[in-house]
Amino acid sequence: MQNPYENCPVFESETYRLRLIEEADAPDLFMVYSDEKAVPYFNSDNCNGDTFHYTLPEHMQGAIAAWKLEYSRQGFVRWTIVDKNLSCAVGTIELFNRKADDYFNDCAILRLDLRSDYEQEAAIYEILSLIVPQTCALFACQMIATKVKPFAAERRAAVERLGFTASGEPLIGGHDRKVYTDYFVLHH
Repeated sequence: MQNPYENCPVFESETYRLRLIEEADAPDLFMVYSDEKAVPYFNSDNCNGDTFHYTLPEHMQGAIAAWKLEYSRQGFVRWTIVDKNLSCAVGTIELFNRKADDYFNDCAILRLDLRSDYEQEAAIYEILSLIVPQTCALFACQMIATKVKPFAAERRAAVERLGFTASGEPLIGGHDRKVYTDYFVLHH
């Protein structure tokens, strides 16, 4: 499988396209990251206090610049989720292979940020079905983990349908040693 940091793959279904984030996505993604109904679903664990709730367009532009810089450093890949029927970005997926001294070592961490009107089981399942089967090969790991907060019933149903199960293991923050919970895992 190709190295996603050298040649980022594009994943596509009839409805969605997942491709590397671009600066031009900022206006559409601002609608996601300024959506107060969407923000509670985001995984900001171990992100230095950033909640990813952006109230000014320049905050979104700054986030995209930071994500592109991390990609160039091979820190993580951030894909834009494009709804092909509307020709607009409706969210992002971040993936990276986490190196740590806890249960989630050598594990692909998947962060899914969606506009609130896409926080539905069918949409989440279709989007994640495009990338989850390739994740372990792309990031050279045996396990994928994603955070699903207790109130996120539609998200939970979608990830369970993909084979994820709730993990009782905590994720320990790399720089602050903070304990994070509510992760679902898929072993390959």
